[in-house]
Amino acid sequence: MKNFLFLSPNFPPNWLNFARALKRAGVRVLGLGDSDFASFPEELRSSLDWYHRVGSMRNYDELVRACGWFTHTFGRLDRIESFNEFWLEAEASLRTDFNVRPGFTLSDIRFARRKSGQKEFFAAHGIPHARGALCRTLEEGLSVAAMTGYPIIAKPDDGIGAEGISKLHSEEELRAFFAGRRGDFVLEEFVNAEIITFDGLAGPGGELVFFTSHEYDRGVMETVQKAMHIYYFSLRDIPHEMEALGRRVVAAYGLKERFFHFEFFRKPDGSLSVMEVNMRPPGGMTMDMFNYACDTDLYAAYAGIVSRGETGFPYERKYHTAFASRRRELNYRRGLEEVSSALGPAIMWQGPMPEAFSGAMGHYGYIIRHHNLPDLKAGLALIQELA
Repeated sequence: MKNFLFLSPNFPPNWLNFARALKRAGVRVLGLGDSDFASFPEELRSSLDWYHRVGSMRNYDELVRACGWFTHTFGRLDRIESFNEFWLEAEASLRTDFNVRPGFTLSDIRFARRKSGQKEFFAAHGIPHARGALCRTLEEGLSVAAMTGYPIIAKPDDGIGAEGISKLHSEEELRAFFAGRRGDFVLEEFVNAEIITFDGLAGPGGELVFFTSHEYDRGVMETVQKAMHIYYFSLRDIPHEMEALGRRVVAAYGLKERFFHFEFFRKPDGSLSVMEVNMRPPGGMTMDMFNYACDTDLYAAYAGIVSRGETGFPYERKYHTAFASRRRELNYRRGLEEVSSALGPAIMWQGPMPEAFSGAMGHYGYIIRHHNLPDLKAGLALIQELA
């Protein structure tokens, strides 16, 4: 029986579907986290063969001792995963120390996790990307600004999502930014473009078991900074150039048995470049959107890869699916009951969002689907129309 170590299995809440699918596939699922096991939903508790609680997930020594106990008790660990951006470096360290493959190790996680490492990787592999560099001093920042012009975007090198991102419009703002800077930042050109994703699952040989794409109505940075609601929707037909660039990035990183979430810029002339890569499933409710779009189960597909090395996964993008958020600060024309009555069976899911997601994903969310895009967008407008 394969031993799968699941870090922080209780967050986000829908990740319990990974534990359930792995358990059903005959995998021994071992949980490791700092939350109280009694607080977990029953479905998660019953899907974990064992759960080890540590005082803090940030205490690496505790994680090592826990992994040592798991190894002594259950045998070699076959996988270490969290499916969570926050713990990618902890995963890599544990894989290195316990010789667990596949997955990123300490020698290569920088190129997958750090913004500066990603830019270095893109440049080395000839992958189009936004120009920029790691800047620790004002002089380095001024050098980037001289190359790109204003505005420029400042991102924490080790940031998650839109956390800590600033848009700087002038040298005066740049100087003020460095006067109060804390930590390492990447400065890059502002790209006037749409954001579109390439998401999927790589199989045992690096083949694409599943892939799709989503378009956003606005950037996550704008959503967080201006406290706006957001929507994004899936495509049924993936543009050839999008698929080609996505496959190129998957191959360059040598991804295997792993979900990925790539964010691309699509400029007005149609050209594509990489904004950043995320070597985990897309956040929020997007995994569930995969399933609703295709009437399938990607959690089970992943479990089949882990447990049996499966590579075949037939699917069809039957629907456009969309996520639409609402925010407490905004006054909407229609109440929840009126939206439910109007959209009916088009609503696949609705509910409050975890507070940790609220900055980017709002406080309440909907997943809706339609065969055609105009009807889907009409539903999005109905959900988010303000009074």
